[in-house]
Amino acid sequence: MNQIKIIKNRSDIGAGTRGSDMGIDAIEIAAINANNDYFTKYDFVDVETENESIYNKVKNAYSKRIEHVSYQCERVCTAVSNSLNEQSFPLVISGDHSSALGTISGIKKAFPNKRLGVVWIDAHADMHSPYTSPSGNIHGMPLAAAIGEDNFESRINKVSESSIHYWDNMKNMGIKGPKLKPEDLVYFGVRDTEEPEDNQIKKLSLRNYMVHEVRHRGLEVCVDEALDKLKDCDMIYISFDVDSMDCDLISYGTGTPVSKGFDEFEIIKIINKIIESKKVICMEFVEVNPLLDNKGNKMGETAFVVLDAVTNTLTKILKNK
Repeated sequence: MNQIKIIKNRSDIGAGTRGSDMGIDAIEIAAINANNDYFTKYDFVDVETENESIYNKVKNAYSKRIEHVSYQCERVCTAVSNSLNEQSFPLVISGDHSSALGTISGIKKAFPNKRLGVVWIDAHADMHSPYTSPSGNIHGMPLAAAIGEDNFESRINKVSESSIHYWDNMKNMGIKGPKLKPEDLVYFGVRDTEEPEDNQIKKLSLRNYMVHEVRHRGLEVCVDEALDKLKDCDMIYISFDVDSMDCDLISYGTGTPVSKGFDEFEIIKIINKIIESKKVICMEFVEVNPLLDNKGNKMGETAFVVLDAVTNTLTKILKNK
């Protein structure tokens, strides 16, 4: 792998509010305004979307538009696996975070026999299922689908047969069964969860490096620990949700903003240190929503600062591989 391929997934149907489908454009505009030719340097693919489904009546209250999210994730899965099979590094820029299931599935489709580690940088655990979700928004479910966890013990919803069908499709995307082991998932910055997710985090012994721990113990110490935890993994996927950053410090330009998060420089350091492990095989940036931004295009601009900085590190690593 010696070249980057940008996969643009302009989909927001897994979110509760509209607008993250414009997140890619917001990041591209930030690059243009910074006189940076970033988006002319790399080959890219635009993934076809199901965004017109937003006009349809919601049939499944506890897994909204699940059939369309399933189709969308299949497309992302194909784009990611194709990129890897072409020996290109897939750098995915998506709208809402439901896309991550497609990305993870695409990695495993390309490398079914390799062990995958996931570093999830986010304010949210995204570990709900249709059986536990209080909102029914599928951007809160990608990790549950990837790990294959329904969390029946915390069940609060009666799920339709249609939803169960598409949920099973999502759990078996790319390859049949789970894409990763719970012990191969590491969270950074998760601080806004519901009880069913808390139960899963406890049951599965998931490791979450919260913002205050990273600052108290030291960023390098925590990232080194995370990498040691993933030492038996053959490859690592980094998923960066911009709501992992402090909305009061940066902006509210994301679907579910949460205060007391990281700043952009901490995010850059975390991602760069993981890239330097030489195990990173794919990265994803999600949930920039310019329609909700209270500071112009501040979230898009900040996301681009992070994207540009970590791509520079990634490029050096790819050249030396």
